[in-house]
Amino acid sequence: MPDLYAYTDGACSGNPGPGGWGVLLFAKEGDKVIKERELKGGSEHTTNNQMELMAAITALETLGKPSAITVVTDSSYVKDGITSWIFGWKKNGWKNASKKPVKNADLWKRLDEATKRHQVTWEWIKGHAGHAENERADELARAGMEPFKP
Repeated sequence: MPDLYAYTDGACSGNPGPGGWGVLLFAKEGDKVIKERELKGGSEHTTNNQMELMAAITALETLGKPSAITVVTDSSYVKDGITSWIFGWKKNGWKNASKKPVKNADLWKRLDEATKRHQVTWEWIKGHAGHAENERADELARAGMEPFKP
């Protein structure tokens, strides 16, 4: 059975402003990539965090069947949110530690739902640090933003 990976990234021109998300999905057997797929999209008025979330959501929602997958993100917001903060938010009725509504709760709920079908391992890597797959995800995110730029 191949190992599945999703490298995800979001981009925004202005924050808020036009934005894009990108996903590089691939399956590996050992060191050999056996299948690869690129996904991208965007929005006219969004934030960087929303695009980071949309990349992760799309990566998981795209998988046709329940899978074990490693999602690699350069967003500590996404990784920390889904692996730690979300448990308190859900317990507190989608309120943060300051008792205020969680920002992007609709997207967090969608990501939470998307993770339920899969066995997800979350990894954080430093962005713009020479990771080839992360750079490709960033290029896809910027390409996803292009149609929405003035």
